[in-house]
Amino acid sequence: MPVNQLETNLEAVTTTIAFLEKKGSCDPEVLELLKKERQRLLKELNVHPDI
Repeated sequence: MPVNQLETNLEAVTTTIAFLEKKGSCDPEVLELLKKERQRLLKELNVHPDI
């Protein structure tokens, strides 16, 4: 269960990415933007090393 707004957003973005990848028929630009947002959230939460 998410503790704060950043975690809630991260969960929503991650779920959306998984759904769109499974569906396989989404705009690649939208998918790339979502992945960048997920990376930003991970960095802000300090749970992902800088890449």
